[in-house]
Amino acid sequence: MNQVESVQGPESNIPQVDAKRLILNPKEIFDPTDFDKYLVPGNYQSEEIQEIRRNLIKDLVEKTTEGKKKIREANLFEHYLSPYSSLKTVRSYSYITDCVVQIALEFSTNVLFGKSSPENKFSVFGVGGYGRGEMAPQSDVDLLMLLDEKSGEWENKVIEGALYIFWDLNLKVGHSVRTLKECLHFAKGDLTIRTALLECRLVWGPSSTEQLLHDRLWNDLFKGSGPAFVEAKLEERESRYKRQGGNRYLLEPNVKEAKGGLRDLQTLFWIVKYLYRIQDTSELVGLDVLSLEEYEKFISAESFLWAVRCQLHDLAKRPQDVLHFDVQFEVAKNLGYEDKEGRQAVEYFMQDYFGHATDVGDLTRILLTKLEAQHVKREPILRGWLKRARANLQSHLPPDYKEINGRLSIADPNTFLNDKLNLLRLFEVGLDTGLLLHPDSMRLISSNLHLIDQQFIANPEANKIFMGLLLNYGNPERVLRRMNELDVLGRFIPEFSRITALMQFNSYHHYTVDEHTIQCLAFLAKLEKGELKEDLPIATSILEKGVNRKVLYVALLLHDIGKGSNADHSTIGAELAKDISPRLGLDDKETELVVWLVKHHLLMSDTSQKRDIGDPKTVINFAKIVGTRTKLKLLTVLTVCDIMGVGPGVWNHWKAQMLRDLYNFTHSVMTDGSVNFTAYFDVEESKKIVLSKLQKQNFADPDSAINRHGDPFWRSLAPDDQIMFIELLGKVESDETIFEFTKDEIRGATRLCMVRKQVPDLFSKFAGILALLNVNIVDAKSYSTSDGYLTSAFWLQDPNGKPFESVKVKRLSTQVKKFTSDFEVLESTLSQPNALQKPVRLKKVTKFTVPTEITFDNKGSDLYTIVEVDTQDRPGLLYDLVQTLNNRGITVVSSVVATYGAQAVDVFYVKDKSGLKILSDVRLDNLRKHLSDAINQQDSDG
Repeated sequence: MNQVESVQGPESNIPQVDAKRLILNPKEIFDPTDFDKYLVPGNYQSEEIQEIRRNLIKDLVEKTTEGKKKIREANLFEHYLSPYSSLKTVRSYSYITDCVVQIALEFSTNVLFGKSSPENKFSVFGVGGYGRGEMAPQSDVDLLMLLDEKSGEWENKVIEGALYIFWDLNLKVGHSVRTLKECLHFAKGDLTIRTALLECRLVWGPSSTEQLLHDRLWNDLFKGSGPAFVEAKLEERESRYKRQGGNRYLLEPNVKEAKGGLRDLQTLFWIVKYLYRIQDTSELVGLDVLSLEEYEKFISAESFLWAVRCQLHDLAKRPQDVLHFDVQFEVAKNLGYEDKEGRQAVEYFMQDYFGHATDVGDLTRILLTKLEAQHVKREPILRGWLKRARANLQSHLPPDYKEINGRLSIADPNTFLNDKLNLLRLFEVGLDTGLLLHPDSMRLISSNLHLIDQQFIANPEANKIFMGLLLNYGNPERVLRRMNELDVLGRFIPEFSRITALMQFNSYHHYTVDEHTIQCLAFLAKLEKGELKEDLPIATSILEKGVNRKVLYVALLLHDIGKGSNADHSTIGAELAKDISPRLGLDDKETELVVWLVKHHLLMSDTSQKRDIGDPKTVINFAKIVGTRTKLKLLTVLTVCDIMGVGPGVWNHWKAQMLRDLYNFTHSVMTDGSVNFTAYFDVEESKKIVLSKLQKQNFADPDSAINRHGDPFWRSLAPDDQIMFIELLGKVESDETIFEFTKDEIRGATRLCMVRKQVPDLFSKFAGILALLNVNIVDAKSYSTSDGYLTSAFWLQDPNGKPFESVKVKRLSTQVKKFTSDFEVLESTLSQPNALQKPVRLKKVTKFTVPTEITFDNKGSDLYTIVEVDTQDRPGLLYDLVQTLNNRGITVVSSVVATYGAQAVDVFYVKDKSGLKILSDVRLDNLRKHLSDAINQQDSDG
């Protein structure tokens, strides 16, 4: 580096830089000679030193800010010209840091403390990512201050002086001060330190020190410890995967730490560097670790991931490695992606991300296979046992195959490719033998995907093999994921390629569409094995009694295949399923069932979560659509798997109970394909049950208590809930509110029952109280008695979708008592700005918006108009909607609340002041406008 030769001359402490590795000429980014004036040795007074120091820091801040801006601008320009510009970008950020570190040390040496001797007794190394010479805009700076054994007080003062400059510049510096002996000692017992030293790089100090450190590390520390290092790094990788969710297809991935992220590529390089002492990734080809094509994949993935990480740091103005929904739009735009063919730029961008993450997984498998072959990496214990148990396996393999180190390889590629169907049979043989595919086999498949043509797709034998893979090996998850990653699945079912690595841009789903589909099939296989019987007894029982497995597996495989277009994906998917199912060998009747299931795959979840299933009309309408018990059983299992496959934490007791109730209610009204209208809830029978229990409790005047309630009360609540309300009504005074919290174990929620003499907008007031309490309302029902009391029930959950702990319930009770005791206090609190806090459960998804849709249904209930509001979730939404309905003279009898990430679906069963449905189109249009205004007004206020 020539930049400071005017200060140090030819014996400079500052290493040289390779300008070709940066995105701009070094002096365009940051010219260190601009700071020569601050580094001149001299006998300065204290006041002079402080003045020079202030000006130095001011100029450093200005120059580093300018330099980073130039790098950003050059990177955005270069991105369109070269896919690898981000590698130059991260080196350029590292170059700026080099300059700052060097200038700070030169200032501390020359100005603050003066040279103690003509020769320095310490050097400064970058370690870790900084040592590698790769930094994102907000990356930490990790430094090793390497002292000579003879170093003393002066060296420590120089280091301290430089550190204070770093801190004044707000550099996030991690540093250690050690001798060479101490480095070796600490690194022997600490994998993190050893890995950091593996990539140490001299930043300041005599070049001889760097060679000395490297020689000692390689000869005294690294030598002979390769296998142990490999095992330790792989164990570290597995722990990291668990922390990051264990799946490379998460919709909000950590680009650094997640499976398929930068850390995986770095781990690969660390392992090979440790074993073979290479200095650059290009050497992987010469070592025959990677082919030239695989090396290009490595560089392409590395460059892409660095480009994304730099964008995240720039947008957040801080270290940020998680690709949240709220930044995906902007990152996609900044990287040059555009909307086209009816799809958003962000979808193309995320599809590329997942493609690169898949490539990283492929590269990992290739390297680990090489290490096993060289006995550097131990085989997994189970695979080693299986290998010994298959001592004679080689002789029993089909003639086109062979085993290499416990993996399935191909004996003669030319012979293998003579029969195109072998591209599918390979997976079949792998499952038959329990062998994983050898990377050579995967390479052969990837390079011959063109053989999967229309003739191949239409071949009955090929489809028979595929259906065998889907149905005959216990759990198709692993084989489908491998087929998908190798693009075999998308080639064999071309319609599936539309959803491969397809982003689901909402905060409800956790995975890409294809990964979600594979997860669903994995849950179906677990259900079949009885592994989920305790949590899912009905679905397990259905499978135990027997269903058409072929129909169920194909329907689940195709249920989301219509995604990726602007049209309704269920309708599109049904049309596609009509063509695909016969091709897979299904007969006309089976195809008809698959098409129906794909078209209606959301019906059961929507009905159970968005409608009052205590209303007989809801169940009857659902039963009419389903039609037969066969369809009901298939749809129930498919729905369970669909919800379970969304992601961790989405399935809960509440959803399970709603589905169980809907299944049981519907099953009871279906007889041989017809609907039995009298088999549902019997109001008189419900009254008899409750009356009997009240009499056993010696309840005063139980007959009068029974007669206070109308039919909706008896139809939609369980007897224990009905008795609770009756008991509360027996305690309430005319001007007070009685309430009680209980834990609803079956539904996995906390139930709040509230009773009070009717006053205007009472249900709205109750909703307002809950909005102030910042709780999740998952269901709400309200009933009026014949003598003018309102009984309301709310089912509440904490941010994790569980009932509240007793300590929290006590705090909630205090707040409810406060607000119900004085509604003026409640109204005053609600009127205050920002009264409604942001619920913990809602992620910050500033770029993701849910369009508002308001619909009215006068056919779904015999007694009420159903108002469905589908919009962006936010604090106090239920309260605002109920208040708007009340202001329009509309009574809310019950409501069903469903949330899907940032999306809320609030459904209200309402009647007008006369107790009738709202049938006027004019009035409904007017109501839609006022509900929209309430939503939009609050959004703009927020």
